[in-house]
Amino acid sequence: MSQNKSDSVQAPMIPIKNLIGFILSLVLTFAALWLGLAGVLSFGAVIVIMLILGCLQIAVQLYFFMHFSESDGPKYHIIGLSLGLFFAFCVIAGSIWIMTFNAQVQ
Repeated sequence: MSQNKSDSVQAPMIPIKNLIGFILSLVLTFAALWLGLAGVLSFGAVIVIMLILGCLQIAVQLYFFMHFSESDGPKYHIIGLSLGLFFAFCVIAGSIWIMTFNAQVQ
C-alpha cells in the first residue's frame, strides 16, 4: 500500500499568512492610534498619514484575509471592489453633507 506524495504533505499547524496579516493589521492600527494621541504633527499631516495608513490597512485586509489575489475571475473582484468603494464614498459623502447642513442650521 503506497501513499501518494500529496497525501503525506500536511498543512502547517500555524497559518503563517494569516499571522503575518494579523501582525501587520495590529502594527498599522497602533501606528494610527499613536499618531492621533501623541500630537507630534500638525492636524493636516496627521490626516494625510492616517489616510495612507488606512489605505495600507485595506490592502492588508484584501490580500491576507479576503484572498483577493488567489481565485479566478478578476473581473468579479474588480466589480465587487468598485461597488464597495462606491457605497463607502456614498456613506462618507452623505455623512459630511448632513453634518455640514446641520452646522449651518444652528
